[in-house]
Amino acid sequence: MHLMKSTDLALRLLMRLAVLPPDTDPEELPTTREVAESMGAATTHMAKVVGRLQHLGLVQARRGRGGGLVLTAAGRAASVGAVVRTFEGSGDLAACVEGDEPCPINAACRLRGALRSAQEAFYTSLDQLTIEDVTAGPTGPLLLSISRRRP
Repeated sequence: MHLMKSTDLALRLLMRLAVLPPDTDPEELPTTREVAESMGAATTHMAKVVGRLQHLGLVQARRGRGGGLVLTAAGRAASVGAVVRTFEGSGDLAACVEGDEPCPINAACRLRGALRSAQEAFYTSLDQLTIEDVTAGPTGPLLLSISRRRP
């Protein structure tokens, strides 16, 4: 399974924000533009991801001087599986219907069910992890060291 770019950006943004110390100076909070640049993404694409995460209550975007992005308590506790499901949607892995024409073996196909089961197992394994979990241990300090603002 291959994650969409927006899903990847959402997870990496949440992880980056999760490692910021709670007492981070508001002047040091990353902006959407800075995060986009550091991840090699278009600012407009990152802005859409930030907007969606804001709508979900996982990220707070503060505007103006001293503004930037902050992870909410809900964002810290968010299940990786829930974030991936939200961004990926619930579509089938196989294209069983192309346009108006269904696959000729659709009625008797066993692959579709197997792929759906595999997809659900993938999500279920990710449901057990929170954003905080995936930034623990060696990951957190590494993320923090590579995400510091450059002068």
